Amino acid sequence: MEVSQLTKVGRFEDLIAWQKARILTQLIYQITQQEKLKKDFGLSGQMQRASVSVMSNIAEGFERNRPGEFHQFLSIAKASCAELRSQLYVALDVNYIQQSEFQQIFNQAEEVGRIIGGLRASLDRNRNAVTALPTQHSPLSTQHSYD
Repeated sequence: MEVSQLTKVGRFEDLIAWQKARILTQLIYQITQQEKLKKDFGLSGQMQRASVSVMSNIAEGFERNRPGEFHQFLSIAKASCAELRSQLYVALDVNYIQQSEFQQIFNQAEEVGRIIGGLRASLDRNRNAVTALPTQHSPLSTQHSYD
């Protein structure tokens, strides 16, 4: 999503990244209620926190209404996606979840990470475009040329 489109988004709930992160969180809560994973309070709780972190950081960053801060929060959200993918490997490796469950959720986490990465890149392009604009002297400028 280009920043020009982003400025048209009035609510974080309208961001595709947040919508996909919400689905990811639902999937995580579903699998962490399964008997084997449910008993591992540490792993299941960490997986839940990581997934909630993704959608929460997207929302919080958006509401800050500053591109630089939004970018920072998107970086945190993307890192939480990576943390969650790593935790999925643990759940798979200790046979808490099946390969098919792992693949479904892993794919969703990868998609969320890609969307967040694209949103960050769009913010970067917009910031670079703004800083690359030539400065214009204001008629109210204190610097005058009397040639």
